[in-house]
Amino acid sequence: MNKVVASAQEAIADIHDGAVLMLGGFGLCGIPEHCIAALVEKGVKNLTCISNNAGVDDFGIGLMLQKRQVKKMISSYVGENAEFERQLLSGELEVELIPQGTLATRCMAAGYGMPAIFTPAGVGTEVAEGKETRIFNGKEYLLEYAFDADFAIVKAWKGDTMGNLIFKETARNFNPMMAMAGKITIAEVEELVPAGTLDPDHIHTPGIYVHRIFQGNHFEKRIEQRTLRQRP
Repeated sequence: MNKVVASAQEAIADIHDGAVLMLGGFGLCGIPEHCIAALVEKGVKNLTCISNNAGVDDFGIGLMLQKRQVKKMISSYVGENAEFERQLLSGELEVELIPQGTLATRCMAAGYGMPAIFTPAGVGTEVAEGKETRIFNGKEYLLEYAFDADFAIVKAWKGDTMGNLIFKETARNFNPMMAMAGKITIAEVEELVPAGTLDPDHIHTPGIYVHRIFQGNHFEKRIEQRTLRQRP
């Protein structure tokens, strides 16, 4: 099955106001920057965004925050975004901060078809308020539900026309588990190749999880804080 669409705009055309989105990436590494730009252009609003972070003020999800498109952020780290901080403190943005491992495992549980997980992370903290706990082998665990996302939007290095994906190095991060978890998964790739071209042993995400794929151009691949050492 050919899953190729022509552009980011076509790929996200049916994302509606109030949708729940998963967005791959860690910091600015491996984020679906073309799809985010298309969402900003489309102007869709009242979104719930599940992402490790909220981008920076002028890139990534930060662009959506500037346009007041995000109603709720579910994240584990947001320290690089001043607009996020302003909206949080002013009460304009609903925020759920959760441990990073819990974020990853709730994504994975959704992809595996598991309704919930038990984790020791967050027990005895604000994270556990109002949540069920159980004792296993004398240790307390917190019940966390799998995410329920309308769309998962990911970025890969290579993909084929059937949606098989290969991620490169640290840009793999949250992308594979989110690709498994969305009801509809959209992938933007740096290189799109014919089906059968990729070595099956190198594929990270099988095409069965991917519904739409397109090749992006001119990826910026920004770095949040670039630090260089002095040469001797």
